[in-house]
Amino acid sequence: MKNNSFLPLYVTNFFGTLNDNFLKMLASFTVTDWLPDERVKSIAMGVTAGALVLPYILCSPLADRLTAVWPKRRIVRYAKWAELPIMAVAIAGFALHSPWLVIGAVLLMGLQSSLYSPAKYALVRDIGGEGRISTGMGGMEGVSFLGVLMGTVAASVASDRLGPAARYACLVAFAALGLAASYTVRAKEELNRALHAVNPIRYIARAYRMSGRYDGLNAVIFTLSVFWWGAAMLQMGLIVYGKSKVGLNLSDTGTGVLLCGAAVGIVTGQVIAGFVDKRRFLLGATLLTGWIAAALFVVLYFAPLSPVGFGVVLGLLAFDLGFFKLPFDAEIQKVVKGPKLNTMLAYFNQVSFLFMLAASGCYALVSWAFGPKAFLLLLAIAFLVAPFMFVFCYRSVLLCVGRWVFARRYRVEVEDKTGLTGLTGLRAGGAPQTPENLVNHVNPVKKTPLLVLPNHPAMVDPMLVGVTFWKTPLKPLSDELFFHTGIVAPRVLKTLGAVAVPDLRKHRTAKGATIARGLGDIVKSTLEDGGNVIFYPSGHIQTESEHEDIGTRQLAYNMCGDLPAGVRVIGVRTRGLWGSIWSRKGRKTSPSFVPTFIKSVFLWFFWSPFVPRRRVTMHIEDMTDRVKEWSRGTRLDFNRKLEEWYNDK
Repeated sequence: MKNNSFLPLYVTNFFGTLNDNFLKMLASFTVTDWLPDERVKSIAMGVTAGALVLPYILCSPLADRLTAVWPKRRIVRYAKWAELPIMAVAIAGFALHSPWLVIGAVLLMGLQSSLYSPAKYALVRDIGGEGRISTGMGGMEGVSFLGVLMGTVAASVASDRLGPAARYACLVAFAALGLAASYTVRAKEELNRALHAVNPIRYIARAYRMSGRYDGLNAVIFTLSVFWWGAAMLQMGLIVYGKSKVGLNLSDTGTGVLLCGAAVGIVTGQVIAGFVDKRRFLLGATLLTGWIAAALFVVLYFAPLSPVGFGVVLGLLAFDLGFFKLPFDAEIQKVVKGPKLNTMLAYFNQVSFLFMLAASGCYALVSWAFGPKAFLLLLAIAFLVAPFMFVFCYRSVLLCVGRWVFARRYRVEVEDKTGLTGLTGLRAGGAPQTPENLVNHVNPVKKTPLLVLPNHPAMVDPMLVGVTFWKTPLKPLSDELFFHTGIVAPRVLKTLGAVAVPDLRKHRTAKGATIARGLGDIVKSTLEDGGNVIFYPSGHIQTESEHEDIGTRQLAYNMCGDLPAGVRVIGVRTRGLWGSIWSRKGRKTSPSFVPTFIKSVFLWFFWSPFVPRRRVTMHIEDMTDRVKEWSRGTRLDFNRKLEEWYNDK
């Protein structure tokens, strides 16, 4: 096989996942037949399900350690060799009618799978490189789901229609095929020499802190774990509801077909999403795909559907869930570089399987209290809330969604004169480009630190500037008032990494002046570290139409006179917002944020669709040389010249 072919890894992953679930389901069906007491059967079912999941929680740190000791392909091959004696233990348990020996084999299978899981997923980047991560992850997750549900269906058929010898042959054949496929995997591996603790509690705490160093990565991992929580609950619920007389009243075969249809939908969705994600910022569609899933769960719960109708809606739901999940998988690999990826994948395994264990308890509780169909309504609530919370925790997604929201009210025309490719959402030549057409949030000019100085015509223009520069992470300075106003504003400012600016009208003391002077040090330090900073020289919104008044403020003057090497100063001149509800037109003071925000939401839904969008122009220019020259003069002269540029018609 070619060095850059994913197919051998896909085949290895498929047979591993297939055998995991074939053994688990075969053990569940067989062990419950051996046990006469219903309570003991329930306990055995829970123990069997937990036996495959528990090793992922306890052994993920050890799996990460192994990637620092051996090459990842060797780990995969050793794991596949270990699968053969595990099948021997399982066959002995079935032959001897020993429930605990069979469950022990399931536990060993979970241990084997958990120890090579980070290695096999880390091989995706090693095989395909940075540019094919989305495609590789789409295929891996697709064959994983296919293996899970095909293993479930195959086990149900084998339990009903095949004799012991045929079942044993399937166990050995699946293991042998996975082993053979592992020897065809080719990759140029990136070495990992980082050693971490193998204590699962210490490991997950340390990995959580490490993940926190990547902006929003914990939000990605926890939202993706919500998906796995939902997938586990959906699988349990479909098996029970499909066979229930008060549900779909299907046979074992019919329930298997239903599960297989869901598998095909998820696989198809993830594979297609893998190709789409290479061309469009699919993570920005999380809110849309999550809410579509929530709506389809509601349909499944309330609509009186026949088995065929239920299957059709379930197929659409599964396809949408494939689109929901894939960009999260790809984002982990895009954000985390080098050997730390192994640690983050092991950490993700721990978190996701903790969520899957929680799903068992949630399903049992909800079904006991509200009936076998109630899990669908719980899943609808989860997929309604989780994407919304994620949007406010991930910078690029927040700005991408904001860009779409503001585009329904404002027609922003950007004139980019900076010459920095990719600074804003513009194609080469200046043609507008929507977030849906952008590949991802990687900043093509991230090696050039930027100091962005906009004018301030209204309270809404910081949001418009932010979504215009959505591909370029900007650290804003914001009035400390907004860090304590409501719920939305503080969360947004934290996600954007904003720095609180003290209101000197409230801090007319030496301490307040010291804090204000310290802002210059914060800005300079951020720029020296390669970050981008945005702040408003005037410090307040305009009090007159199209007239910026900087007055005697000194932060812009001080920074431009002491710019770190390599920093570019970008001026932004915005026109067209005077007269909006966010401006001071007709007011003696600035509009109150919370009432204006509520009013703007109401107008967005019920008024904006029926009126022309407000035309806003945004002129963006590289002013580095000019502001350096201006800063050689006095502060008042600097402010006057900057005002003239802002007020230029």
